[in-house]
Amino acid sequence: MAEDSCTHTWGSWEQRTGPSPNCAFICSFFLVYLAMLLVVGTPLLFLEMAVGQRMQRSTMDMWRAIGPWAGGVGYTSFMVCLITSMYLNVFNAWIIFYLSFSFRFPVPWEKCALLKNSSGFDPECARTTPSMYFWYRQTLKVSDRIEVSEPPVWSLSLPFFISWCLTGAFLTNGLKSLGKVIGILILFPGIIILCFLIRGFMLEGAVHGLKHLLEVKVSTFYDLNVWIIAGCQVLFDLGLGFGPIASLSSHLVQSNNCLYDAIILTLASLAVRLFLMPCFLSVLGFWATIITNRCYEKNTETILMLIDLGILPPVALPPVYVRTNPALNYSTWFHGLPEHIRNMVLSKVPECSIENQLLKVWEGPRFAFLALVEVTSFMPASVLWSALFFVMLLNLGLGTTLGYMQGMVIPLQDSCLFFRTKVKLSLAGLSMLLFLGGLFFTRPAGIYFIRLLSDYWTILPIIVIVMCENLLVAWVYGARRFLTELRALLNCSIPHLCGCLWCYVTPSVLLGLLITIIFQIFVKPITYVAWDSETSTEVTRLYPRWSLILMLSLFLVVIIPIPGYIGYCLIYKIPFRPSHKNSLLQSLESPPQKNQIMPSDEVQRQEV
Repeated sequence: MAEDSCTHTWGSWEQRTGPSPNCAFICSFFLVYLAMLLVVGTPLLFLEMAVGQRMQRSTMDMWRAIGPWAGGVGYTSFMVCLITSMYLNVFNAWIIFYLSFSFRFPVPWEKCALLKNSSGFDPECARTTPSMYFWYRQTLKVSDRIEVSEPPVWSLSLPFFISWCLTGAFLTNGLKSLGKVIGILILFPGIIILCFLIRGFMLEGAVHGLKHLLEVKVSTFYDLNVWIIAGCQVLFDLGLGFGPIASLSSHLVQSNNCLYDAIILTLASLAVRLFLMPCFLSVLGFWATIITNRCYEKNTETILMLIDLGILPPVALPPVYVRTNPALNYSTWFHGLPEHIRNMVLSKVPECSIENQLLKVWEGPRFAFLALVEVTSFMPASVLWSALFFVMLLNLGLGTTLGYMQGMVIPLQDSCLFFRTKVKLSLAGLSMLLFLGGLFFTRPAGIYFIRLLSDYWTILPIIVIVMCENLLVAWVYGARRFLTELRALLNCSIPHLCGCLWCYVTPSVLLGLLITIIFQIFVKPITYVAWDSETSTEVTRLYPRWSLILMLSLFLVVIIPIPGYIGYCLIYKIPFRPSHKNSLLQSLESPPQKNQIMPSDEVQRQEV
């Protein structure tokens, strides 16, 4: 569900914990990811689906039915979805902005534009790459620091409004049509990715990326940071803790085999990763080859100029065959030079290396995105591939946004009569409210706040939520009791391993993740990558103290319903554990609550 959401965790996590997995370790990281998926992802996915499907209640109420003191978990999940949806649709606004320019030839991120009434390029663009300049100065119109307070960028406000109009339109017809919409939003990008995969295998230099698929680094398995990154990625990929899984499951028929569904979704997540890895690496291998060849050509011209100026000795003069075809012959000639001459040349020109270019991609998702944007402009029929690439990203982005919106819309419709009877009006109002709130993130400094929330904040309440859910089922309600009743309802066998994972393994891993992340935030300074307009380069800056206080305050505000409801239960002496009379079997036999909407048989059949 949240493929977009965790593409934004590596960049800043690398800055506070050390290097993230690079392309040389991608196979090793996949194995670590697989282990975390099996011991954390799948058990928690099954847990959320089972509770939602069996309780048949709103997420505001279902956790209270499992544990009377857990009434605040659903409200915390709701607020996390609310805040995440506010800035998540800004990603779609960026994609729409790029898409509007992708039909030009050449695309504006391929070459620097000429200044008006001049034959020269913009100096700021000339000091960097065209793709970097277009991203920071044309798309974001970014400020140099997070402290800069300016109004929203109006060139982004219109795409942002369009993205919310699309989201609201897809939500209007309710659950019955939402499944078809999300199916299309997922299937169409799959077709485009298949096209990129086939085309990527035929591109020059694709082998340089693909060869990393089978490289395994044993030391990766002993790196705690890799396990933390993989754990966070699993939680985001499956959308755990946000609420949509439990909400949508509550509208499924009671006889549905949720264990089977959880396994299928896990296998689907793995299949997507296995499908994306060769596509991603082959295209990036082509990109690294093109960039390196351009580096060879530029270095050859620079060396000739420096020899003419007397800065380099004549012995460094490239032969005619190198000057004729630098892309093919430069590397062999350069590495054949005497070591002292080679070092002298390297002091004046950069080293050209395909491997170094590939390593840059793993500096974070920001660079990976720009590399993929740039590579579409290198491909033959660049306009077509650029348009397909951004249409694919827009489909995936809208699908993710719709998933998060379900974490708010379904609980509101289940709990509030107005949202059930005035569906279009309520959804329009909710979308407009989120649009107005999200304009804050379209300001020149908005990208820095998005990174603060997405890289550092979101994972904290998510881990707290899934830990509460896990402990509620495993220890408050009782894992053995829950699984016994679930077996009777599903009329199928459920392995006892699920109970062991819920009781011991999963909560221990989640607690370790939470402690480690909080330790890193407080011990090591958290930073962000900013744009320096004077040098046209990216620089690393420290987040100011007030931004950290804001982040922690927002975290406390979001999770306060959990301890607040516990205090309420203590005051009114509500028992900690649910009564054994209030089993899952009896809860299904009892009529729905007065204010709860139950899906019709037709809707249930459509959802299955």
